[in-house]
Amino acid sequence: MKKLSEFSVNYPVTVLMMVLGVVLLGYISYDKLGVDLFPDLNNPRLFIELESGERPPEEMENQFVENLEGLAIRQSDVVEVSSVSKVGSAQITVEYAWNKDMDDAFLDLQKAVTSFAQNQDIDEINITQHDPNTSPVMILGLSHATNEDMNDLRKVADNYIRNELIRLEGVAEVDVSGAQEVEVLIETNDYMLDAFGLSLDEISSRIASFNQNISGGSIEEMGLRYVVKGVSLLTDIEDFENVIVGYKQITADNTEAAFAPIYLREVAKVSFQNKDPENIVRLNGKRCLGLSVYKETKFNTVKAVEQINEGIVDIQKALPGYQLQMVTNQGSFISDAIKEVEESALLGILLAVFVLFLFLRRFGSTLIISVAIPISIIATFNLMYFNGLSLNIMTLGGLALGAGMLVDNAIVVMENIFRNHESGLSVRESAIEGTAQVGGAITASTITTIIVFLPIVYLHGASGELFKDQAWTVAFSLVSSLAVAILFIPMLFNLFYKNRKKQVKSRSVQVKGYGNFLEKVLKVKWVIILATVILVTGSALLVPFIGTEFMPKTETREFSIEIRMQEGTRLARTSAAVENMEAIVAELLGDNLETRFSHIGPTSGISSSTTDIFEGENTASIKVILAPDSELISTAAIRKISQAVGEIPGMEISYHQDETALKSIMGTDEAPLVIEVQGEDLAVIETLAAEVKQRVEGLPGMYNFESSLEEGSPEVEIMVDRLRAGMYNLSVSAIVSQIQDQLEGKLAGQVERQGEMQDITLKLPDKGLAQLDELMISSNNQEFMVSELADIHIGQSPKEVYRRNQNRIGKITAQLEKDVALDQAVKEIRSAIAPMSIPPDYQINISGEEEQRQESMASLSFALILSIVLVYMVLASQFESLLHPFTILLTIPLAVVGSILVFFLLGETLNIMAYIGIIMLVGIAVNDSIIFVDRILQLRQEGLARRDAILQAGQQRIRPIIMTSLTTILALFPLTLGIGESASLRSPMALAVIGGLVTSTLLTLIVIPCMYEAIEGIKDRIRN
Repeated sequence: MKKLSEFSVNYPVTVLMMVLGVVLLGYISYDKLGVDLFPDLNNPRLFIELESGERPPEEMENQFVENLEGLAIRQSDVVEVSSVSKVGSAQITVEYAWNKDMDDAFLDLQKAVTSFAQNQDIDEINITQHDPNTSPVMILGLSHATNEDMNDLRKVADNYIRNELIRLEGVAEVDVSGAQEVEVLIETNDYMLDAFGLSLDEISSRIASFNQNISGGSIEEMGLRYVVKGVSLLTDIEDFENVIVGYKQITADNTEAAFAPIYLREVAKVSFQNKDPENIVRLNGKRCLGLSVYKETKFNTVKAVEQINEGIVDIQKALPGYQLQMVTNQGSFISDAIKEVEESALLGILLAVFVLFLFLRRFGSTLIISVAIPISIIATFNLMYFNGLSLNIMTLGGLALGAGMLVDNAIVVMENIFRNHESGLSVRESAIEGTAQVGGAITASTITTIIVFLPIVYLHGASGELFKDQAWTVAFSLVSSLAVAILFIPMLFNLFYKNRKKQVKSRSVQVKGYGNFLEKVLKVKWVIILATVILVTGSALLVPFIGTEFMPKTETREFSIEIRMQEGTRLARTSAAVENMEAIVAELLGDNLETRFSHIGPTSGISSSTTDIFEGENTASIKVILAPDSELISTAAIRKISQAVGEIPGMEISYHQDETALKSIMGTDEAPLVIEVQGEDLAVIETLAAEVKQRVEGLPGMYNFESSLEEGSPEVEIMVDRLRAGMYNLSVSAIVSQIQDQLEGKLAGQVERQGEMQDITLKLPDKGLAQLDELMISSNNQEFMVSELADIHIGQSPKEVYRRNQNRIGKITAQLEKDVALDQAVKEIRSAIAPMSIPPDYQINISGEEEQRQESMASLSFALILSIVLVYMVLASQFESLLHPFTILLTIPLAVVGSILVFFLLGETLNIMAYIGIIMLVGIAVNDSIIFVDRILQLRQEGLARRDAILQAGQQRIRPIIMTSLTTILALFPLTLGIGESASLRSPMALAVIGGLVTSTLLTLIVIPCMYEAIEGIKDRIRN
């Protein structure tokens, strides 16, 4: 160490250039760092989605799902396979271990599934990797002040706005929903067709034959070649009305018959009309188009959003009268969250510098130490850039956590240099000696803090992925601060003070009476040690009362209400129900409401959520955004709505808080409580699930219970009599396709109008259930009624079939209130369902967040033990002793006491974030004891007696200990405040560290000297 500090004092220009070089590169790196909300998380799930006609769920399950699950579960590193089968569609979720390379997994799964793709019965089969970052970065509502025709709006959106936005760098796709297209509608009815002896097929083929361009070879004339083509395209209504679709006989005597043409206008009405919309979008109650803008995967979100915003300004100028209104904007959310972390970090740094000034009372020395912070942070940007990290909540949180510790090394060095200078050494000597004396101690304490992060990098599962970047950032910033303290501080001190002739008088705050206080404490050391043991045990007993959960519950201004009507409900009816719901929301929330955006029907375009394959005309979602100055938070608003609306028969309502990006990465985007009933027979599962639901519904702290075993959709089964159909030469598919034409209409080609192709649809009036028997089926000039060829039954299609790890399950989900801890709720549910009699081969499990909580708590406990072992190893090698590290490690239980007390007193629950805070404490809390014990050992080597060495070391080290702890605590303090998703993620961690540091600092100064004295006393006795 001495060599380094000598180099620093002797070659100031070299050191300065090194520092400036690092700062310059750091500035360049900072510009190149991406900005995003979360680290680049690799979501280890793949989805197999398949569609097959209108098969009932159980048939889907038996024919396809079971085999596909078997294939999937045999892939390497697969952790879990679950599936949902519904009418005509199924989705299988394959979950892998977090360290799996998902590109390989995707290719392997694709190879395994190819054999299935050949199956004739499957309409389509896709493998998708749903990436949580693919939710749209921005949702816009497009409307016009006077024109409410969705077709006109669609043309503007598709042909202009979409193209303008996709041109921008970083924009991958723009999805338009709520649009309508124009079609040529030809309406006729059975009576007309009967009267003229025509069928839909004949009309359709006639229209098609007149509506085409045909090439007819070429003619050569005088060396030129002319291409011949037959042109007969229908364009306007008159053209259609004049199409001849058949002939009728007008006079008939025995010799000759006269026929007149039948024009289309005689049998049908032709019009241009908007098709029924696929989905309906409303913004604040007004019908509009929804534009969802997606970004390219690796592109910087904030940058993409800035460009989109600039693009929108230009678009608005070009389209007067059209309004583009922003609904959600991920970019502003991210930049707010990041700005908030940056502000917290800056405030923390200022507080830390203020503490320094209070203690040192010197402008010069405060400045020297404060320089350590910006230099270390800028140096960290270099390492972040070369390690491929981005600026996100976690890495900036790491910098903010590190900010308070960045000055620790500098404080210890500076303090020691001053002490040497005051005891008579020259400026140059004291800079070199002072740094060399504490060099070992600060290196050890930096290594212990960094090594604690090593187990976090080893963590498996979501928590490991999320904290890896944060761990790297803290480690980088601490390494930088160590280099600054050893190389830069002595040089600066020497530069500042070398021209002073007389000795620099220190006006700093002295902590005088500590030596005398310590002497009294050491006389009653066994009482102190006993009291400490009682305190630690007492706080351990508090843990069950605090409660634990998986992720901190966050408060945002947004939530969505997902509505599911009875299967088979038509879009118009769903839309009417949603309209009522919107009115209720608007009335209940009043001025607290800023925006409500509803989307009714299936999504069009990119599927951004994993359940999109199951959306239909009976589903809708309302996104509710509360005003910035709203008195209600989202959980309160959800409760209010949930209580007012209650249970509506035939309508399932679920509420989701929109902090979904993180939740869906972590795999907890379902409700927090999920109870699963597992078994074989659906009927038994259903009765068990109903009993479970009934038992848990009254429990306090939980609301909005939903069961997955709801009624299926109504259906009409047409059982064709094979014998009769065969006699008339009709196949089942011919009968069903004729029925379909009569019910849904028949497509008769396309027509080019206004620069786009439009469908030509032939339609009969809508039929009711009673008229089904009377539909006519024709075969070889004969006509039959449906009732002659088939029996008709009206029934209910079976429900969805859920499976997990190749077993059928029924799910019951519930929401938790904000102040209820997950593990306590789970305990209550377990005791409520304990008395149930469950048949053999059936079981009831609690999964969802609870499962993940147990898994992550287990891996974090492992990380905690590992980090303590690693810290012991570092300390043992630092002190060349197997015994002294034990004295120092005793600070850890003292620190944990503080963390537990803070959470207990504030009534917060422990979650992964708090646990990570406690793991970090292992490395931070021991720093004080290291400086203390290190000094005791130095003084013992110089020949002082044991008790004197303890007292003198205490007196010399109390100032740096209090200063380093205070700067760390105050730098973290701003992180505990603040609102929004990022704050609720960071505050548990900061709270755990602050609570632990307060108790560990106070108790280090009392308990550690006692323990040292006691252990050394026992050692001496054994020797003698």
